[in-house]
Amino acid sequence: MGQIVSLISIALNIYSFALIIYILMSWFPGARESKFGEMLGNICEPYLEIFRKFIPPLGMIDFSPIVAIMLLYFARMGFMQLAMM
Repeated sequence: MGQIVSLISIALNIYSFALIIYILMSWFPGARESKFGEMLGNICEPYLEIFRKFIPPLGMIDFSPIVAIMLLYFARMGFMQLAMM
């Protein structure tokens, strides 16, 4: 059981890094239109869309990715607590 929880924790960590990379790609023109950017978009956008429905952007700044990453962090910490039980 501990190995499954550890695997889920690692997967959540990798997904968090994928989200961060996808968000940083918005700073570079044309980065999201590359093959790698499109692949990350297919992986990250469905998850980010959930938060964009509830948290509208303020001007040019979108705070929904911050909330999405924080939720993944709390989920990972919860799985780590399960592993310690």
